[in-house]
Amino acid sequence: MASAGKTDKKQEALFAWEGKDKSGKIVRGEMRAMTLTVVNTTLRRQGILPIKVKKQRLKGGGTITEKDITLFTRQLATMMKSGVPLLQSFDIVGKGHSNPAVAKLLMDIKTEVETGSSLNQAFRKYPLYFDPLFCNLVAAGEQAGILESLLDRLAIYKEKTLALKSKIKGALFYPVAVLVVAFIVTAVIMIFVVPQFKEVFKSFGADLPAPTLIVIAMSEKFVAYWHIMFGSIGGGIYAFFYTWKRSVPMQISMDKLTLKLPVFGDLLKKAAVARWTRTLSTMFAAGVPLVEALDSVAGAAGNHVYKVATQQIQGEVSTGNSLAVSMQNAGVFPSMVLQMVSIGEESGALDSMLSKVADFYEQEVDDAVESLSSLMEPMIMVILGTLIGGIVVAMYLPIFKLGAVAG
Repeated sequence: MASAGKTDKKQEALFAWEGKDKSGKIVRGEMRAMTLTVVNTTLRRQGILPIKVKKQRLKGGGTITEKDITLFTRQLATMMKSGVPLLQSFDIVGKGHSNPAVAKLLMDIKTEVETGSSLNQAFRKYPLYFDPLFCNLVAAGEQAGILESLLDRLAIYKEKTLALKSKIKGALFYPVAVLVVAFIVTAVIMIFVVPQFKEVFKSFGADLPAPTLIVIAMSEKFVAYWHIMFGSIGGGIYAFFYTWKRSVPMQISMDKLTLKLPVFGDLLKKAAVARWTRTLSTMFAAGVPLVEALDSVAGAAGNHVYKVATQQIQGEVSTGNSLAVSMQNAGVFPSMVLQMVSIGEESGALDSMLSKVADFYEQEVDDAVESLSSLMEPMIMVILGTLIGGIVVAMYLPIFKLGAVAG
């Protein structure tokens, strides 16, 4: 069945149409459909008399990122709060988007809504881009008649989550990038520069210092086995990420390990708590029942340790325990978070307290990233200075020694 669905999607085409509405006014638009007959039938169902329908060439290219979905959510929320009808909002955002893939996705969703699906049902047909949390909030907004308000809350949630992820990636990317550059520079020196010095030293006719001999020996290994070294490192990295994406046990082990890393582990814990509390605050404020909201929180936790803890909390809450006590039993939340949640439950302002906790930990992540950058810069400079400087000094020692003898 799944393969048949995929085949149908591939056969869909984009049609540009022109027609007359019930008042006789000329209207135009675009629609994705299997055949020309489907377009004509759909238009008549909408009270439009087709005059001209033409198959369009589909533009290719472009990938849909989380940033694209976040921007779309914000644009849709803004237009609906301004009173723009839903379908017209999709038209404006879709036709004005520079990414053809996003434009195609939005036109597909618009077509689903035009043919009778609710907005959350249309989103659920594209789980790659719209997770259960997104769809559940949209469904809650449609049921309560406050879709524009829920979309605004959802846009804020996605913007804050995206900013948090960006900061974490930036903090982890910087040292990795510098170490990769250091390895490449070292390899270039070992393969191309040191052999030139070695040829010069052959004419000295004297014993070379131990550091120089060590560097030359390392260079000889690099020259002889560089293809094996680079192949092994590249293959190892590829195998690691390939296995990591496909092996659940490995993902669980890595999630546990990353939380125990020195310096970085604390940063990742704060980020996980920020995402957890932000997600639960958003769901709870939208009127989603707590037990049901915890389903989405578990999926959005971003770490297996917090996912398991959330499932445990959900089980305890469903049997009558308070959220604060259940979170304490999970053993992965700081005492400040537990106290704030307890106060929120007692005062009936749980969503507000969770939002404040999320704000606090997002600020903590900001501060931790800045501190980490300040700490990493001198450490990286020391590592690079020791590595590159050590090689340079080792290669110049014989020259200094020769100068001293000649002097």
